[in-house]
Amino acid sequence: MPTPSTIDRLPSDILAQLQLLLQDPRVTQLEATARINEILEAEGHPERVSKSAVNRYAVKMEEVGAKLRQSREVAQMYISQVGAAPQGQTGLLINEMLRSMAFELSLKMQESDVEDPESMGATIGQLKNLALTMQRLEQSATINVKRESEIRKQAVEQAAEKAADVAQQAGVSADTIQRIRRDVLMMAG
Repeated sequence: MPTPSTIDRLPSDILAQLQLLLQDPRVTQLEATARINEILEAEGHPERVSKSAVNRYAVKMEEVGAKLRQSREVAQMYISQVGAAPQGQTGLLINEMLRSMAFELSLKMQESDVEDPESMGATIGQLKNLALTMQRLEQSATINVKRESEIRKQAVEQAAEKAADVAQQAGVSADTIQRIRRDVLMMAG
């Protein structure tokens, strides 16, 4: 098993700072490397990052970002064709990302380009967990949509009853009250 890169061994807070530096177009990779090494020195860490390690990490992050952008574009095309409700767009996007990840993973496994079977097993486990989480999120979203619909329905029914009560107090005929109630419920339905 290969040793983790110096970037992988960075504390999470320093890694987050490196990510921010690499996202800033005003900061070169050389400047980012120097700043991270200054932070490491100031915090008493013995290791330093090299320009090539920062470059490899930046390239890897750009590849991940490109795949994410591509997945979003595919999901957006899918959403526009299906005409999904806005609250479902995130779910569709995540589904597309999971499909893409599963496809890429299966290609890698078919090519037997697996350097580390343990990490591939961990990746498969993570993909499985992501899919299960996505399923649970979609179920929760469905429950929420149903709950909101039921709340709206109850509010309309209460409004129809209130309108009928007001009409009855005003001396409106029973037939007219029934028509008011029916019309209010039909408008909401």
